[in-house]
Amino acid sequence: MKKKKILFIGGSLNQTTIMFRIYQNLYEEYDCYFSPYYTDGVLDFFVQKGFVNFSILGGKFKKSTEEFLEANSLKMDYKGLNNNYDLVFTCSDLIMPKNIRDKKVIHVQEGMTDPVTIGYYLAKYLKFPRWIASTAATGLSKDYDLFCVASEGYKELFVKKGADPKKIVVTGIPNFDNAKQFLKNDFPYNNYVLVATSDSRETFKFENRKKFILDAVKIAKGKQIIFKLHPNELFERAKKEIEKYAPGSLIFQQGNTNHMIANCDVLIAKYSSVVYIGLALGKEVHSYFKLSDLKKLMPIQNNGTSAERIAAVGRRFIEESLAPENEMKENYDYKQVLNH
Repeated sequence: MKKKKILFIGGSLNQTTIMFRIYQNLYEEYDCYFSPYYTDGVLDFFVQKGFVNFSILGGKFKKSTEEFLEANSLKMDYKGLNNNYDLVFTCSDLIMPKNIRDKKVIHVQEGMTDPVTIGYYLAKYLKFPRWIASTAATGLSKDYDLFCVASEGYKELFVKKGADPKKIVVTGIPNFDNAKQFLKNDFPYNNYVLVATSDSRETFKFENRKKFILDAVKIAKGKQIIFKLHPNELFERAKKEIEKYAPGSLIFQQGNTNHMIANCDVLIAKYSSVVYIGLALGKEVHSYFKLSDLKKLMPIQNNGTSAERIAAVGRRFIEESLAPENEMKENYDYKQVLNH
C-alpha cells in the first residue's frame, strides 16, 4: 500500500529539531518530507530579495535548517510543492501558506510566547498580519486543525487569547520536556551566573542592552558571569558591550545552552524559553516575566515523551481521513491516545 505523506515545516533550529523528533516516531510508517519555513504572495517577494533574512524565513535560520536536514539525510521539499500531503506539522501559525490551508495541519507550540504589544491587538482586532505581533499571536490562526501545547497553563493562555479549546491538545513539547537529561554534560564550567541574551535588536525590537548587562552584574554580586549570546546576534557589537559593562565575563555565541543552564547557579534572561529549563532544574531564575506566571505555564516534564505523544495524535489524525471533520474533532478524545 502506498504510504501517506507528511510534511514537516521547520524554521529556527529549535523549531526544526522539534519537527525532527516527531518525525523520528513516524518515518517508518509514512513518507516524510521537510521544508524550511516559507511564505507566499507579496511577502515571498521580500523573502526572495533578502529583506527578511533576520527572520526564520531566510538568513541564518534557513541556512541552519538546511544544514540540519542535510546532515540527517532528510528528504526536503521546499514549500511543499512536489507532493500532495495528507498531513502537515508546523511550529508556527503566524504565516500559513495557501498550499497547506486545505490540508490537515497540526500546529506544535515551539516554546515561550512573546509579551503582548500593540502589534498583538492590531493582529487580533484589526486583522493586520499576525507576524507583526511575533509569537504573542501564536494560536490565533484559524488554519490549523489541532494545536499541541506545552502545558495546561499554556492551553488556558491560548484559549484566553481566542484559540478554540476543542483544537488544543496538551502533549508537552519536545526540547523542553526532559530537563534532567542536560545534567550530564561536558561543559567545563560550574557555579556561575548565566546570562542568555536575545536577538531583539537584530529583529528590530527595542532593547536597552546596557541596562540588561548592568542588572545582570548587580544580580551576580561578584560571581563569575557567562554570557550566552543568541546565534543571530551581531557578535562583535555584543562582545564590546559586555567587555565594557561586565568586564571579566566569559562570552559564548555557540555551544549547548541547555548544558550551560544545567551547570549554572543563576539564570538570567529577558523573554526566552530557556528559563523553563532553569526552572525545571531548580535554578534561581530572573526573567522579565513574573516567575509565578512562568511556573504556571511551565512545560510538563514527561521524560522526553512529548514527540511520541504528538506523533500518536498525528497518527490518529491522519488515519481518520474518511471521518467528517467536525465529528472527529468533537467526538474523539485525544487523551485516550496520550494515556495509552
